[in-house]
Amino acid sequence: MSRRHHSQYPAPDLVTSGKLDKISAVITTIVLISVGLMRRVKFDTGFDFGFLPPVIATLNTFVALFLLLALYQVKARNIKAHKQAILGAMIFSALFLVCYVVYHFTTPETKYCMFDWTRTIYYVLLISHIILAAISLPFILITFVRGYTYQVAVHKKLAVWVYPVWLYVAVSGPLCYLLLKPCYS
Repeated sequence: MSRRHHSQYPAPDLVTSGKLDKISAVITTIVLISVGLMRRVKFDTGFDFGFLPPVIATLNTFVALFLLLALYQVKARNIKAHKQAILGAMIFSALFLVCYVVYHFTTPETKYCMFDWTRTIYYVLLISHIILAAISLPFILITFVRGYTYQVAVHKKLAVWVYPVWLYVAVSGPLCYLLLKPCYS
């Protein structure tokens, strides 16, 4: 992009960027530690959170839809609508994460119960989903912060590869749920 095109944006806010980077690092650390502990630590709340898997899949579906809307809007050069769509994806991602953590800290793990050709598909999707979700989280936050603080050139460079990974994670999650759905008791 030329300098002229970037001049339509306010000057980069590096002070806010620095503060948000620190918050992003804390969020990433808390999330990754929490996810790492979920299989080992269970809390008995006396409440059945078994209703959450379809909610979690639905929230992830909304993340994917907002990401597709964001892509459409940025291609249409409607930056305001792009920002709103990304904010929607971030909000649904945060809601997803809260539900996911609550569910997995309170509910025994559901094992895949099918022993046919879908088993391989399920595990390929699940493993790639988990690995890419963990790897992409800090980069999603960094990319968001760069866009929010008007570091447009850096935001674009990151988004080119962060966006498709985020979209894959948002789509593969609900697919894993649909494959696992017959296994819930």
